[in-house]
Amino acid sequence: MATVGVMGTLDTKGDDYAWVAERLRDCGVDVLMIDVGSFSHSELADVTSDEVIAAAGADAAAVRGRRDRGEMMKVMGDGAAVIVRGLAAEGKIHGVFAMGGSGGSSVAAPAMQALPIGFPKLLVSTMASGNVKPYVGEVDTTLMYSVVDVAGINSVSAQVLGNAAAGIAGMAEAYETRQGAADEHRPVIGVTMFGVTTPAADEARKRLTELGYEVLVFHATGTGGRAMEKLVESGLLTGVLDLTTTELCDELAGGVLSAGPDRLEMAGRLGTPQVVSLGALDMVNFGPMDTVPEKYRDRTLFVHNPTVTLMRTTPEEMGELGRQIATKLRAATGPTALYVPLKGVSAIAVEGAPFYDAVADQACFAALREGLAGSAVTVIERDMAINDPGFGSEMADALHAFITKEGKN
Repeated sequence: MATVGVMGTLDTKGDDYAWVAERLRDCGVDVLMIDVGSFSHSELADVTSDEVIAAAGADAAAVRGRRDRGEMMKVMGDGAAVIVRGLAAEGKIHGVFAMGGSGGSSVAAPAMQALPIGFPKLLVSTMASGNVKPYVGEVDTTLMYSVVDVAGINSVSAQVLGNAAAGIAGMAEAYETRQGAADEHRPVIGVTMFGVTTPAADEARKRLTELGYEVLVFHATGTGGRAMEKLVESGLLTGVLDLTTTELCDELAGGVLSAGPDRLEMAGRLGTPQVVSLGALDMVNFGPMDTVPEKYRDRTLFVHNPTVTLMRTTPEEMGELGRQIATKLRAATGPTALYVPLKGVSAIAVEGAPFYDAVADQACFAALREGLAGSAVTVIERDMAINDPGFGSEMADALHAFITKEGKN
């Protein structure tokens, strides 16, 4: 029987959660109750609030004694993340459900974001009709708007919560069935792409498909890079062809498409085979021209389209990007290669194009050579531009060699 982990503030919404638990059992699934109430000691709980706090590495009496709501919400969210991740890994739950307002949602969200993509997660929230990014992150959490507050069962909430219970029950049952079935899927590869690296990405994708892989292409827009790395963390990618690492530029210079400071680290941390290049390191992304920060107005700018303005990275920025990439790749625990396109890192960085700057590119290449000297990272320099025929397919062949050598295909 599939089991749904139900996270709730059982001190304030115990009756509501008891009602949902009954609906779940009516749908044919078992229920495991996780109490995330700040001061709760509910008899409904299978995992107590004290256990949740302890999972976060905190002392229950001390945290409660400070009566700091913000701290308590953070501790409960962190602890719940540890609890549900462990239960899911052990096969003790097959889906997670929670409901609440802003407070309850802020506790449930990090727990759901800690779970792998593909693991069923459903959050009924009063916040689901607004900006939902803080609650979803880069995972596949299903959000339902509660319509009315989660404050007692009434004619409206009974319908909404009844549908939610049926939904997560069905997802959990399907997930349990999938886990017991033989995996017939092809190994999956993540490829990063931007408009200015499309020819190389398309060539790599075609070659990887010929080699028997399923290829997922991620647009390197910040959310794309984070989504790919979440899939790596979830164990759903066999390898990564990180052709387009441009999101690092936006993190460095304050552009609008940053994937955060940890970009380009997950595959290395987990030992996932990766082949990396320098796609679109020549550019930082902003919105329309009038949104470019004043301090950058005298820089080399290029209007990509009415809503996107690109800024050329300087030699100093390119040198720093080279140092950052070298540091991240040196730390990798799995097979790693870096492909360096000496004649241009994007379609508009080649000779004669708007962002051609040999001095800036050489600053990046020099920093990479110095930073990766003596490391286990394979560095391949090609007298080519990134989109020249053969560059993308060679990266694909290199990744395939890594994967087959590791026995992962």
